Amino acid sequence: MWRATTVQACGLWPFAAGSGAPMTGVPLGQHLHTGATVCGDPISWFTRARYISNPSLFMLGMPGLGKSTLVNRMLIGLAATGVVPLVLGDLKPDYAVTVRALGGQVISIGRGVGGINVLDPGAMGEAAERIGGDAGRVLLAEAHGRVLNMVAALVTIVRNRPMDDHEQSVLSACLHHLRERTKPGRAPLLPDLLKVLDEGPDRVRAVTLDRGDETRYRQAVDPLQRSLLGVLDGPLGDTFSSETSTRINPNAPAVCIDISRIGEADTQLTAAAMLAAWSDGLGTVAAAHALADAGLAPQRWFFTVLDELWRPLRAASGIVERIDALTRLNRSLGLGDAKITHTLKDAEALGNESDRAKARGFVERAGMVVCAGLPRNEMQELGKVVGMSEREIDLVSSWSSPPGWASASGNEEPPGRGRFLIKVGGRPGIPIKVAITDTERELHNTNTRWAGKDNPAHENLETRR
Repeated sequence: MWRATTVQACGLWPFAAGSGAPMTGVPLGQHLHTGATVCGDPISWFTRARYISNPSLFMLGMPGLGKSTLVNRMLIGLAATGVVPLVLGDLKPDYAVTVRALGGQVISIGRGVGGINVLDPGAMGEAAERIGGDAGRVLLAEAHGRVLNMVAALVTIVRNRPMDDHEQSVLSACLHHLRERTKPGRAPLLPDLLKVLDEGPDRVRAVTLDRGDETRYRQAVDPLQRSLLGVLDGPLGDTFSSETSTRINPNAPAVCIDISRIGEADTQLTAAAMLAAWSDGLGTVAAAHALADAGLAPQRWFFTVLDELWRPLRAASGIVERIDALTRLNRSLGLGDAKITHTLKDAEALGNESDRAKARGFVERAGMVVCAGLPRNEMQELGKVVGMSEREIDLVSSWSSPPGWASASGNEEPPGRGRFLIKVGGRPGIPIKVAITDTERELHNTNTRWAGKDNPAHENLETRR
C-alpha cells in the first residue's frame, strides 16, 4: 500500500482510494479502515486546522491500553514544533524520562524529596515586578487569587469538605497582610500565615465582624487555624511548610513535576501535590504570556498533561471545584491540555451532584475526546455526552476484551492496545492504530517494575521487542 497526492496517484486509476483523514498536527497512527496516516493534537487542530474551538483533549480508557503512550507521542511531536510540554504531576512516572531526553526540567515532590511553598507567587510574582505599572498590578492580583485558591484546596483536602465563605475572606485578608509585611525577595510560608491568624491584625479582624470582641474573633478563625495546623502537621506532612525546593524554570523546553515518590495509598498528599503542581505550572504559563505581552519575552505556547485525573477527584469533597478553578484558563493564553482518566464513572463516584456535574463538564468542554477500550455500558454513557453511533460503541467496546487464553508464549497483547477512537463534536469518530517506535518504547515503558533483569517475565518482554 502506498500513499500519494492526487497529482501523483491519478495515473493509477481506478486503483486509488481517497481518504479524508486529517493531516494536521503530530502523526498519531494509521486509520484502522483505510490505512491512511492520521495526524492530530489539540493545539494544531485549534490553531492551524481550526477543527476544534477549544485546545483541549480528554482521554478515557481501561488501564494498559496505551493512553499515556499516545499522549507521550503528542508531547514529543509538539516539543519539536516549539510548544513547551508541562507534565503537572507525574504519578508513575510516565513522562520524566521523555522530558529529560528533550533537555527539560524534572522536579521531584514528596516527603523528604522536595516541596512546594503554596504561598509563593513564583513566576507570576517575578513577572509582575519586571513588568511594573498597571499590568504588573493586575498580574500580582491574579497571583494573589491563585495562591488563595491553592491554600483553600489544601484546607478542603484536610477537612474533606469545602471552606466556608467567611473563611475565604479571612484567608484573603491574611494573604494581603502577609504580602505587605514580607520583605522583598522572600516569599511567606504557611507558618507565617498561622502567625497572622494568631496575632489578629485589624485588617483580618475587620472581615470577621468581631467588633472588638476577642471571643468572636477566635470563634471565627479557630476552625481555619486548626485546618492549617492539620496541613502542616497532619497527613500532608512537611511538603508545604517550607521554601519551594526547586522552582520551575520558565525557559525550560519541557517540565515534569514527578510525584511518583508519594505512596499509592497516600491519597490526600497525592491530591495536594498534584493541585500544587498544577497551580505552580499554570501560574508559570500566565507569567510567560504576561512577559510576552509586555515585550519582555518571546511568545510561547504550552501543552499541559494532567494524568490520572481520578486520583485528586476522589481525595475530598469539593476538590472538583478547585480543579475547575485552577485549569479553566482562557483560550487566548496559548495553552493546550490533555486530561487522562479511566472512565466516566470516576466522575459519578463523587459525593454530590454538583461535583459530578463539574467533572462531567471536563468531558463536555473538551475539543477532542479520545477513547481507548471501554466496556459497552460505559461507552453508552459516554455516547450521551459526546454523541456515539452504535457502530462506534461496538468498535470501542470490542477493544476492552482481554487477550486469548491460547497464547503459549504469554506475549499476546490485548486486542485494544494501541487502538483509539478520536471524536470531535458530532463528527464521525476516527479509529486509529498506533505503532510505537523503538525510541518511544525505551523512553516510555510504563511496566518498568515488571521488566527488571531478575524478573522471570523479563525474557518475554525482551522477546517482544
